[in-house]
Amino acid sequence: MSNFHAESGPTLVAEPKPQKKDADYVFHELTRSICPECRKVIDAKILLRDNKVYMAKRCPDHGAFEALVYGDAEMYLSFSKYNKPGTIPLAFGTEIKGGCPLDCGLCPDHQQHACLGIIEVNSNCNMNCPLCFASARPGFSLTMEEVEAMLDDFIRTEGSPEVIQFSGGEPTIHPQIMDFVRAAKDRGIPFTMINTNGKRIAHDDRFLAELKEVGPSLYFQFDGFDSETYRIIRGEPDILAEKLLALDRLAAMGLSVTLVPAIERGVNEHEIGKIIDFAIKHPAVRGINFQPAFHAGRHMQHDPMQRITIPDIVKMIEEQTEKKFPTCNSVTYAFIDGEQVTPLSRIVNVYEYLDYITNRVMPDFSLEIKKALEGLWSSSSVSGSQKSAEQFSVSCQACGLPESLTVGDIAQNMLMIMLTDFMDPWTFNQKNLMKCCKEFLLPGGKQVPFCSYNTVGYREQARAQLDAMEPERRRSRHENTPYVVKPIEFDMTSKPHRP
Repeated sequence: MSNFHAESGPTLVAEPKPQKKDADYVFHELTRSICPECRKVIDAKILLRDNKVYMAKRCPDHGAFEALVYGDAEMYLSFSKYNKPGTIPLAFGTEIKGGCPLDCGLCPDHQQHACLGIIEVNSNCNMNCPLCFASARPGFSLTMEEVEAMLDDFIRTEGSPEVIQFSGGEPTIHPQIMDFVRAAKDRGIPFTMINTNGKRIAHDDRFLAELKEVGPSLYFQFDGFDSETYRIIRGEPDILAEKLLALDRLAAMGLSVTLVPAIERGVNEHEIGKIIDFAIKHPAVRGINFQPAFHAGRHMQHDPMQRITIPDIVKMIEEQTEKKFPTCNSVTYAFIDGEQVTPLSRIVNVYEYLDYITNRVMPDFSLEIKKALEGLWSSSSVSGSQKSAEQFSVSCQACGLPESLTVGDIAQNMLMIMLTDFMDPWTFNQKNLMKCCKEFLLPGGKQVPFCSYNTVGYREQARAQLDAMEPERRRSRHENTPYVVKPIEFDMTSKPHRP
């Protein structure tokens, strides 16, 4: 390009040189994920942008996907210090063939044992929730032979498993649910939990009496107080009164409850503080497990870039409880004494004891506290149990709680708040999966991590086989003959499966 000047002749003007630009993100790490459309295993990048954590990936058949993983990048990075070394199970259920996440069972590549075993005893439910990772519907109902075999396999791989959770469907409508709980207790599994929506508990006196006799903990669906919340998430806007009645009846029986709210952006995040206040005051409630809604199975339409994450809930807890629960972690405990609420993190430096990177040399007393805190921060911790109360007591040996308090006093006055963010097809991260300790137990001995079971296609294959076995189960019940357990088998290496 040139300009012409009569006196001096043409002058040349240089074109501006192109300038390199920095990316608007920091590339943190490479992992493996799945395509949300076809479930093919693909590479994924973890990106840090505007102090948030995102996952970006591309499927050769369905294009690019990006999703919000974590709402606070600084918090996300800080947690790496508390990454406890994995505990290897006594036995594995599958061989390594296709590579993670295609060999779940557990395979020898898995880096953690099963701290929580989940048995889905049925697929039927007395609700039809718009948000249901199990896609509950009529299909199968396990036999005692199947459940006993699954419990025995759990013991074979764990030695002394601590927690078993019976789920569904709605497990309380299974006619043998109490027999299943007794079978777990007879095998020395100390903590049994039943996952429930509370409907049967609200109205069935005989069932309530059985609950009191057998004594499981209840993992209780409770999403808030607004009718609109329950209309959107559960399809029943008027269900709150029934839930409150069930909780009052459980309190009268002296049973312990963990509330489980599914938190969906734009639906019920404004109710978090109210749920905590309710839990502090209600005599049956020993804990809350807030779960950001994850979009697997049956779910509402959502924007994966706007999903609610653990840091969002942490911030809302602080804002909506006037900082009664200051925390930067996904688990916190508090001692409730009347109107006084004292979080554990305020009276003992949790992070000093759980710092695995610096690995300080500490006296034996500190090691004892560290072990207790590991138990409290584990996914196998059961709110209101004697073990968690004992661990809380050890953790607070130097924190000024009254010496006259017994373990029983602590169990009755301790509240656990846990935040659990499960992965869905948009946020599935192989690195995190390999450390998962919540496993679905299946007939034949396979144990499948929660997030691969619900996202990769395992649930669909297992469900098809479990449903197909139902005529034989019915025949066995009708003829009063033992049911022959048939193992669940998976083929995840063929054409990718879209659940």
